[in-house]
Order: sequence, then C-alpha cells, then structure tokens
Amino acid sequence: MSHSPVIAVIDDDHAIREALEDLLSSLGYRALPFASAEDFLAFPGRSDVACMVCDVRMGGMTGLDLQASLNAEGKPSPMIFMTSYTDTATRAKALAGGAHGFLEKPVDAEVLIACLASALRHEARAD
Repeated sequence: MSHSPVIAVIDDDHAIREALEDLLSSLGYRALPFASAEDFLAFPGRSDVACMVCDVRMGGMTGLDLQASLNAEGKPSPMIFMTSYTDTATRAKALAGGAHGFLEKPVDAEVLIACLASALRHEARAD
C-alpha cells in the first residue's frame, strides 16, 4: 500500500480521540483527530478521508447533524458512530442516513476494527 487510509476521529473527549488515534495508527491507518463536527467541516483535506469514526453526542453539532450536513453535500465517506447513549431512534436515524456502524461505548476494539475494514472495503467498491 503506497499510502495509508486516512480515518477521521471526531469526538469531544480528548482521551477517546487519543486512544482511537493510537489504535488506528497501530493498525497502519493515518488517524486525524477532531474535537468537534465543526472542526471536521472546516478541515480543507476532508476529501482525503476514507472513513469517519464519530461520536453521536458532542457539544455544538451532533454526529447526526454532521452526517446530515455531509449527506447534503453529496457522497460522504463512510461513517461509524460511537455513543454512550444508545436508543433505537438515534440508531435508526444514523443507519437510515447511511452509517456503516453504530457502536456502543466503550467500543470493543475488535468490533471497531472489523467495522472499519468493512467500511473501507465498501468504499473501495463504491469508487
């Protein structure tokens, strides 16, 4: 592989961003941490992002708001949501919006890795 897939980690919890960044780096991905959905939207290199791992509840824009905004722009990269607050309505809305996964925190690393691999395979087929 000439370059590693870029994975955006969007979570307002610094410890979670750091842990995911370490995990993703150890798997050979390039992790880009963002403290908010707004920070991600302001990032000029968004087109290089192969997949997003995003918290549902954050201060400011929520993960679902971000998903809706990206969907309105066109074809977004796959999104995997993580949340401490699982409810069927939020899950259904995320999946209806095209989320590739909806994982409960604390996220099991093996589950996240499998979900990420699946999302990246799906994205490669879509291109």
